[in-house]
Amino acid sequence: MDTRFAIAEYHDSAAINKELDELIAKPIYTIKPDVLKKYEEEYYEKKCVKSKELYTQAREIIPGGVQHNLAFNYPFPLAFTKADGAYLYDADGNKYFDFLQAGGPTVLGSNPKVVREQVFDLLNTCGPSTGLFHEFEYKLAKKISDSVETVDMFRMQGSGTEACMTAVRVARLATGNKNILKMGGAYHGWSDQLGYGIRVPGSKFTQAHGVPLYLFKHTQEFFPGDLDDLERKLRLNQLRGGTAAVFIEPVGPESGTTPVPYDFNKGVERLCRKYGALLVFDEVVTGFRIGMAGAQGYFGVSPDLTIFGKVIAGGYPGAGGLGGKKEYMKYLGAGLDSTGDKKIHKAFTGGTMTANPLSCCAGYYTLEEIDKTNACQKAGQMGDRLTAGLKELIGKYNLPFVAWNEGSICHLETVGTMHYSINWKKPWTIPGVLSATSERKTEMTHMGCAYMAEGLVTLAGSRLYTSAAYTPKMIDQALACFDKVFANVAVKPEA
Repeated sequence: MDTRFAIAEYHDSAAINKELDELIAKPIYTIKPDVLKKYEEEYYEKKCVKSKELYTQAREIIPGGVQHNLAFNYPFPLAFTKADGAYLYDADGNKYFDFLQAGGPTVLGSNPKVVREQVFDLLNTCGPSTGLFHEFEYKLAKKISDSVETVDMFRMQGSGTEACMTAVRVARLATGNKNILKMGGAYHGWSDQLGYGIRVPGSKFTQAHGVPLYLFKHTQEFFPGDLDDLERKLRLNQLRGGTAAVFIEPVGPESGTTPVPYDFNKGVERLCRKYGALLVFDEVVTGFRIGMAGAQGYFGVSPDLTIFGKVIAGGYPGAGGLGGKKEYMKYLGAGLDSTGDKKIHKAFTGGTMTANPLSCCAGYYTLEEIDKTNACQKAGQMGDRLTAGLKELIGKYNLPFVAWNEGSICHLETVGTMHYSINWKKPWTIPGVLSATSERKTEMTHMGCAYMAEGLVTLAGSRLYTSAAYTPKMIDQALACFDKVFANVAVKPEA
């Protein structure tokens, strides 16, 4: 197995967070209003005609006009019709650098031929789904188990959200405890119980509209990177039903948008052992992107349960799963008494399309190819080159922007929307924080609009994923596109 990692040198999280503190204390720097208007008129209105027509039709029958939150782009979402390696093409034939990478899973690049041919072969023989056992279920599970040391067993799910929900049930059954502690700002899917403290640390239930508050009775959050805060919550939970699990994203919430120190994960592991809680690593993004052994291999940590998504189906549908140590995975046995222990109450989980042959086939050959070609490290090297280039451009134009990366997970914060947090000891600050993040989010979409018009597809204008399909020349060409945008950035005029 390839034992190399995407991260060549771990960043100084304290220094980055200090830069982010300074960013949100400054006026907003964004694309100039006249330049934004020119992009709207000259690019979107004239060169994206088919996309606008499709969107206009779609919004009549699809709420918001698109089916996925990441698909919306200011001033309107573009319709993409082709994906090939490092490039995307829209319905009007415009070509873009793909730094969205479907939200992270396509470490090899989009639509790799080596995987596509295997999927075609499967479709010509078995078809996408039978509802019954298929050899690729075993082959994928074995590949994951062989790659990630803590995964003795693996069970496929339909999405990362489902895997997170399942992990909650397993943790409660295994420990007999009630409470779930999660890192503030982290995203563990959109289920009721885990839709808590998302995006903005300290936001608690305020971002979970439509969820009755009683469902959060046994869910709490702790401040990212703060082991003292985590221990306070763990100690308090000893008096109110114990802690079943601590959920974390190993590089920090929202794929490292708030960076955490290198030794933070080790500290969380130590506290979980001390207080009898399971350690749950959400590796939906980091799994098989940081390395074949996952972020846990890089940090040298032994989580009890690991959540997978996206890449384990190779970018195809049905991308989610839960792996872990046998003593906990026994609560997920399918079939009658499959664990061999009739006393075990199994966690209720299911899904008609879970572990369908198509997903498992695509996932297996994707992981095989990532392993064979050293794709994680190659993608990480491209992330290093992109980040270094962005830092040079930030300096060139004397902008307050902050750029950093965790291998092939790259961040470009221009307004710092995701760096805000809420101190619940000072509730009078909540309206101000929510107002500031709303204003800055708007400007983040304006920057994303400019990037797209210059041929750059990003995640919400602030996160970029590189893949092994990129070359140094491509990265340099993409940086030239960023240069055009940065040349037209200025302090936002007063309203």
